[in-house]
Amino acid sequence: MRFAMVVTRFAPSPTGYLHVGGARTALFNWLFARRMGGKFILRIEDTDIKRNTPTATRQVMDDLRWLGIQWDEGPEVSGPNGPYLQSQRRDIYDKYIKQLVDEKKAYCCFDTPEELQVMRDQAEVEKKSLVYRRPKELPDESDAEKAKAQCKSVTVRFAMPLTEIVVTDVVRGEVTFAADQIGDFIIQKSDGFPTYNFACVVDDYLMKVTHVIRGQEHLMNTPGQQALWQALFPDIQLPKYAHMSVTISETGGKLSKRERPKALRKIIKAAQDIDLEKLAEVGNITLEEVETFIKGKTTLDMPSIDAIADYLGAALPEINIVDFFRSGYLPETMVNFLALLGWNPGGDREIMPLDELIDCFDLSRLTKANSLFDRRKLLAFNTEHIRQAGGEKLLQHFKDYLKAVESPVISADDKMLEKILEISAGTKTLADIERKSRFIFLNNDQIEYDEKAVEKVLLKNDGLAILQIVRDKLAVMEQFTEENIETMLRNLAEEKQVGLGRVAQPLRVALCGTTVSLPIFDSVQMLGKENTLARIDTTLRKVETRPQI
Repeated sequence: MRFAMVVTRFAPSPTGYLHVGGARTALFNWLFARRMGGKFILRIEDTDIKRNTPTATRQVMDDLRWLGIQWDEGPEVSGPNGPYLQSQRRDIYDKYIKQLVDEKKAYCCFDTPEELQVMRDQAEVEKKSLVYRRPKELPDESDAEKAKAQCKSVTVRFAMPLTEIVVTDVVRGEVTFAADQIGDFIIQKSDGFPTYNFACVVDDYLMKVTHVIRGQEHLMNTPGQQALWQALFPDIQLPKYAHMSVTISETGGKLSKRERPKALRKIIKAAQDIDLEKLAEVGNITLEEVETFIKGKTTLDMPSIDAIADYLGAALPEINIVDFFRSGYLPETMVNFLALLGWNPGGDREIMPLDELIDCFDLSRLTKANSLFDRRKLLAFNTEHIRQAGGEKLLQHFKDYLKAVESPVISADDKMLEKILEISAGTKTLADIERKSRFIFLNNDQIEYDEKAVEKVLLKNDGLAILQIVRDKLAVMEQFTEENIETMLRNLAEEKQVGLGRVAQPLRVALCGTTVSLPIFDSVQMLGKENTLARIDTTLRKVETRPQI
C-alpha cells in the first residue's frame, strides 16, 4: 500500500547552522510538497549528542522561516506524528530494534575500539573499504548481559541481506549495490541512541513520508535504509528517492559547512603574537577549546566562530543561511538562487518569484550534473530582487537587517529609511546601503577616517583648501536643500575648472571618513547644516597640512 498524499521532510542534524546545501534540500522538499498539494515535515535528527551544538536547532528554524519555508508538522507547530526531535523518540526506536533482534534480523555485538581498528587496518592493507561481517552464530541477550557486566560497549547491528540491492532513484535511475558492498551496520549505539540510518527509516514510515529528496552524498546510505525498511515493513511500499546533484564552490571543491571554521583556523595560524586567552574570552569558550580548534581536533559553535572573526577583523566566506542574511541578501534572492542549483525550470528563466517556482517545480527536471555556487551570479540576483521588491517589503527587509546587525541606522524613522532606499537604487546588498548611510546616524566624534582616503583626497590636489571653501559656502546657505547644495558644488567645480569629484570627494571624506556614501547632495542635506559644518571643522583641525590654492 502507499499513502495518497505526498509527504516530504527535511531532517537536519543540529551539529551546525543551516548551510546552503541543507537549505536547498529543505527548499526542494518544500517546493515539491506545495506543488503537489502535500505536506512538508521538519524533523530534528539530534541523536548524535556529542556533536550537537546548543544554538543550532533554533537557528535552523529561524533561517527556514526567514526563507519563507514553513513546515506543516514539526517543532513549535506540532502534529499527529510527534515528537519531532529524535532524542525524544527513543522508546519508539527501542520497540523496532527489539523487533529486529527477536526476528534475528539484527544482533548485539561487543567489538572493542581496538578490535575495530584491526579490521580497518586490514581493510586498508587489502585496499578495500571496511565491510563488517557478522559472526557465524548471532549473540543472544545473555551474551549481551555478560558483555555489559564486563563493562564492554554493546551495540546492535542490522544483518544486511546477502543479495544485491537495486535502488531506484528519480534522478539517477537504477543503481545496483553488490551483496558484498555493504556490511552489517550499527543501528543502536552503545549509549542507547539509534543511529541516523535506523531512526530516519522508522520516522519516515511513521510520518508517512512518500518522497525522500536529499543530496547525492546520501545515496550510499540508501541501500541499507531500503533493506531496513523491507525488514521492518515488508508490506509497505518504499518512499521514492531523489538524490540531488552536488553543489561545488568556485574553487572546484564541494561546498561545505566547514569552510568558515577552516578559514578562521587558517587566519589564526597565520597571525603573529596572537593572544589565545583573548580569543577564548571573545568567543565565550575555554582556552583549551581554542587550542584544540586551532589544531583541527574540534570545531566551535558558530557564535564563537563569528565573535572571534569579528574581533580579528576577518571576513569569513558566507556558507550558512544566516551569513547571507547578515551580508544583506534578500530571502527571495536566496530561494530563487538555491532553486536553480541542480534543477532546471526550462526555457531561459532565471529571476523567478516564489509562486512561479512552486507552479513549475517538477522532480523530473532535477539534473545529474554538479551545480556551481556562483557568488557573482548570486550578487546579480540580489541586485535584481532589490530592484523588484515592493516599497513596503523592501523596507521591512531593511529594518530586519538593521536590527540583526545592530546598526545605528535602525534609529531612523520609516520616512528616512524609505528615502535612503530610494536614493540607493541599483545597490547590490542591504549591507551596502547600511554601510553608505550609517555615517548619518553616528555622533560627530564617532567618525573614523580611512587613512588612504585622507591621503588621496584631502592631502592631494588642494583637497583641504577646497574643503574650506565648501565649508564657507555651506555656512552662508540659507535654504539647506539638495538642489541648493548640488548647484553650489557644481558651480564651484566649474569655477575651479575641475571635475565634480574633486569638489565632492573632500566633502564626503569629511562627513563620513571614507570615499563611499549615499549620493553627496542627499548626504549633506540628511546630515543637516549643523552637523555638516561641525564635521568639516573637525576634519580641517585634525589634518595638519593645509595647502593653499
